[in-house]
Amino acid sequence: MSGLGYTLPAVLAAIAVITWELVVLRTGLFRKTAYWLSIAIVLGFQIPVDGWLTKLSAPIVIYDEQHTTGLRFPFDIPVEDFLFGWALVTAVLLLWERQRQVRKEQA
Repeated sequence: MSGLGYTLPAVLAAIAVITWELVVLRTGLFRKTAYWLSIAIVLGFQIPVDGWLTKLSAPIVIYDEQHTTGLRFPFDIPVEDFLFGWALVTAVLLLWERQRQVRKEQA
């Protein structure tokens, strides 16, 4: 299992978003309860939908296991999907939060 085809970009996306927030934007988003509640809501929808799409018994989306870690949890979801999903949602929320702060500074 090389894991480079899907795992490496997923890990790099998560690291990039974390670095972007902690080094560049510094919005404080990770300290906000509303952020973590938003992530919980996303997971509440992602898990059943992604689980249905990736279930090994009748997959709609098929992953080449050579390009993943092979770890699937829960409902046969590749763990890499959670990294990508988290990075995408968090990047959007960081942009919204930064824009909110800019508008507040301009007011």
